Amino acid sequence: MDFTAMLSGAEKSKVEMQVSASNKSLQQGEGLNQQLGKDDFLQLLITQLQHQDPTKPMDDKQFIAQMAQFSSLEQMTNLGQEFSKISGIVSRGNALNLLGKQVEILDGEQRIYGEVEAVSGTENPQVKVNGRYYDYSVVETVNIKEAAE
Repeated sequence: MDFTAMLSGAEKSKVEMQVSASNKSLQQGEGLNQQLGKDDFLQLLITQLQHQDPTKPMDDKQFIAQMAQFSSLEQMTNLGQEFSKISGIVSRGNALNLLGKQVEILDGEQRIYGEVEAVSGTENPQVKVNGRYYDYSVVETVNIKEAAE
């Protein structure tokens, strides 16, 4: 669908400025890691509906397909959030299993050896070794033998 035929001169220039700004930011490396989210998808759909030709309305099958895509995108976003929560719970459980065990932690270039004294945090757990907290993700090795009492 060609929107430019239905836009006024001011609207065309506004759209051209937005496209130009987006292209410029992409060329400069901004937004390379960004993905279109459900808000972006909904905004595109609303814009398409606002600028459609009233004498040639959007095909209902096309509209239903776009709404189904939006619904799928929303469900995938919700699943992603739930998987993040589950991952945090699993990480916390794994970190709790390290209590009282000897571990090796890689902190930058330095290797720290010691017993896990405590665990804190839920989604991003931390382990306390030698009186200092470290992210669970930096634990390199775990000694099967528990620390001597």
